[in-house]
Amino acid sequence: MTYKAEYIWIDGTQPTARLRSKTKVLPDGAELPIWGFDGSSTNQAPGDKSDCVLRPVFSCPDPIRGGAHVLVLAEVELVDGTPHPSNTRAALTPIATEYASAEPLFGLEQEYTFFKDGRPLGFPSGGFPAPQGFYYCGVGADEVYGRDVVEAHLDACLEAGLSISGINAEVMPGQWEFQVGPLSPLDVADQLWVARWLLYRIAENFGVTATLDPKPVQGDWNGAGCHTNFSTKAMRSSYDPIISACEALGKNAEEHVRNYGAGIENRLTGSHETAPWTEYSYGVSDRGASVRIPWQVAQDQKGYIEDRRPNANVDPYVVTRLITDTVCSAAH
Repeated sequence: MTYKAEYIWIDGTQPTARLRSKTKVLPDGAELPIWGFDGSSTNQAPGDKSDCVLRPVFSCPDPIRGGAHVLVLAEVELVDGTPHPSNTRAALTPIATEYASAEPLFGLEQEYTFFKDGRPLGFPSGGFPAPQGFYYCGVGADEVYGRDVVEAHLDACLEAGLSISGINAEVMPGQWEFQVGPLSPLDVADQLWVARWLLYRIAENFGVTATLDPKPVQGDWNGAGCHTNFSTKAMRSSYDPIISACEALGKNAEEHVRNYGAGIENRLTGSHETAPWTEYSYGVSDRGASVRIPWQVAQDQKGYIEDRRPNANVDPYVVTRLITDTVCSAAH
């Protein structure tokens, strides 16, 4: 007997990497081996030195194929066993290890937009729908589009054992969000990548595409972000470390924004529940700030913060590395 292992990896496309995958058939009971692929077809190698290596780092049940089949997230390495330049997970690993004693936890809110026939799902042919306002957490066929895909994706993530903590319809028609976490930096990033792959793969079955474009429609429409909730053990115990974390993020604001996803200046305009990408601010219950302190956190004098700047297309390995390093290094 055999089982199928779907190897998933992140390619070298710039400025935003894409997901790739292929299937390996293995004997029952066999461990997941190191594998390889043609890097010249994924923007990761020249044609005369095209081999790249796939090293499994995370696996879970395959909810699409069922049975004993698995999904396998793999890091990309060079043939000498060193991390490929596109391998951002390798840069996160030492930071996560260095600050493990601070017990950093992340909750990632992944927004995305469904498209069909070249326009957002729910947008009429040759025009625009009613202005945004009723679509957020809406109900009814005139307000919500793509719920069947969203429910199928949620079920698949749960069957895979991913730590999905919720879903909701977003502000623009055809726009949705799912949340992953709270988890440690490596775990939350690994699981978000697999959840993204499942979103794209399941959307295939419905004849729609899902995009992480941070500004899928120009004009008076909300963009798509990946709001990043973060805490350490100290922040979960008292309020002063929360303020210190906000201040530390402000000191490194330029570096963070530069690495929070391509096209961030199109989304962080100061409108549509964003702060301008050129400015840094934080405040209690302020969705127009760069970093929001939830009102309940201010009331309880402990908890977490929400960095509202990351784009939907942000690399979760990068955002978790930057926040962990910035906040935890300042606390030492």
